[in-house]
Amino acid sequence: MIRMFHVSKNYEGGSFALSDVTLKIAKGEFVFITGSSGAGKTTLLKIMFGSEAPSEGQIIIDGRNYFKIPRAEIPYLRRRIGFVFQDFKLLPQGTVFENVALSLKVMGVGSIEVKRRVQKVLSYVKLSHRANFRAAVLSGGEAQRVAIARALVKDPAIILADEPTGNLDPHLAVETIELFKEVNGRGTTVVVATHDSTLIARYAKRAIGLESGRVVA
Repeated sequence: MIRMFHVSKNYEGGSFALSDVTLKIAKGEFVFITGSSGAGKTTLLKIMFGSEAPSEGQIIIDGRNYFKIPRAEIPYLRRRIGFVFQDFKLLPQGTVFENVALSLKVMGVGSIEVKRRVQKVLSYVKLSHRANFRAAVLSGGEAQRVAIARALVKDPAIILADEPTGNLDPHLAVETIELFKEVNGRGTTVVVATHDSTLIARYAKRAIGLESGRVVA
């Protein structure tokens, strides 16, 4: 499902965010990407998503090499991936429904189908009752569930989550990972970047460790 070969990423000035990363994540797997702040977790997920290109190496997602397909096709490949951001990236003045529906509208999905899919996913994350509330008034836990719903509404094959529990208290953090477990149980590949060793210890999932941009475990 996800394969990376000798991937490196360096930024202007020569600093390396990733260095010679090789890894494989199987279809339907749940994997933690672990490491301290600055270890390269976010950069790794962005490269998996295709929003950043590596300086060196190759990445194959769902059987397709990101960097051997026409650039115009990359947005279509990204539709197979849902991304959950650490800071949620919700439109504060938009309603919960509008935030979740946005990606479908960009994809050109018809209004009737948009409504059906958004209502379904909001029910799944237990936020149907908040559909018409503005994102600005949501609690942190609710905002995170909206962000997850927005990622799920495209029915992706892969979910990438960047520190999804970083802004949550321990109880909500566990609830969030439990939701990802449910999603994974439906066959979706889930990759969660986290520095929270307590969560990693709680769940018997494979962990890929990063340290200074290198895989260490």
